[in-house]
Parts: sequence; C-alpha cells; structure tokens
Amino acid sequence: MKVQKVLSGMVVVLLAALIVVSWSSSARAQTNNQQTDTRDDETNLDTQLFLLVATNQPVSDEKLPASLDGVVKQLRATLPFKNYRLAATLINRVKNDGRLDLSWIGGPVATTAGSSSTVNPSFSQFKVRNVKLARNSQGETVVQMAGFNFGMRIPIQVGQVAVNGGIPAINYENTGLSTDISVREAEPVVVGTLNVGPSGDAIILVVAAKRTQR
Repeated sequence: MKVQKVLSGMVVVLLAALIVVSWSSSARAQTNNQQTDTRDDETNLDTQLFLLVATNQPVSDEKLPASLDGVVKQLRATLPFKNYRLAATLINRVKNDGRLDLSWIGGPVATTAGSSSTVNPSFSQFKVRNVKLARNSQGETVVQMAGFNFGMRIPIQVGQVAVNGGIPAINYENTGLSTDISVREAEPVVVGTLNVGPSGDAIILVVAAKRTQR
C-alpha cells in the first residue's frame, strides 16, 4: 500500500510538472509570436492633408476633388462663406505607429484684396507625433493621430513705405492648430478652421488616412 501511495504521488507530481512546462512553453511561444508580429509589421499609411480656403471673394472655376464633396457640403451648411477653393494637397506615407514631420514654403494661402502680398511666400509646418491604426468602440478601423500639429506664418500687409514708389510693409503672423484626433480609415474629416488676415478668409484643415496597397 505504501508503495502504491508513493507511486501515485510521483505520478501526480510528474503530471503537475508536465503541465507547468507546457504552460511555460506556450507562454514563451505566444510572447515570441507577438514580438515577431510587432517587429514584422510593415504596414504603411498614406496621409492626406487638404488646405481649403473659405472666402466670400470670387474664385476660379477650379473643381474640388470628388472625395471632398461631403466635407464641402458640411462646411456650406455650417460656415458663412460663399466659396471654397483648394490651396494645397499634401500626400505623405508613414509607417504604422510612426511619426510625420514636414515643412514647406509656398505662396500665401489667403491674401488681402488689392494687396501685393502675393509676392511674399508663406511658411508652413505639419507634424504628427504618432500615427497608428486602432479600433473604436464599434469595432471600426480608425487612424489615431496623436500630437497633430499644423502651423503657418502668413504675410500680412500692414502699410506702405514711402520709398521706391511705395513698397508694401509686410508682417508675418503665426497661425496654427494642435490636437489629438481619431479618423475613420479613408474618410476625410475637418480638423479645424483658422481665420487669417483682414480679408476675413479662413483656412480649413481636412485630413484623411488609409493603409497603402502593397
């Protein structure tokens, strides 16, 4: 009887040891798989930033991209501007869980009617601290943009200098926006509105992001 009890005890201990070893191996394998998945995740995202100018001044017959039809309809229903034009489109690729940082020089986005500030460039910067795919509470795929930051230095005519026929005096004024946002994949959304200059025009920031096709 004592021998049987000893053997039974040994069997129980051996089974317990086998279970522990099996669990440990499974846990290590799962951890390794997770590490491999993270390391091998080469998903890239295409981000699009649209700069729209909202104005009550006449604009050319330039058509806006069809992808912005819903956004423009929303803007016309909420903002008191007669016309909208596309000032710039920026398309950039960023790795999932990566960052984005770019600066550029361009013509003034909005100008005062009758001014000659069109010869003065504007200076812009667009940053996103982290761009990452995620899921919202409804299980939909969204793109999180943490540390979304847009800034621009805009030339504003403030007077005339009475030399050489009257050279306009220009001051550069800063405008910008910082926020954290989540957007549905491939769906353009309005991020913010920035009033610029004495003309009463406004810059509308619209952003969209989607996974690239390999």
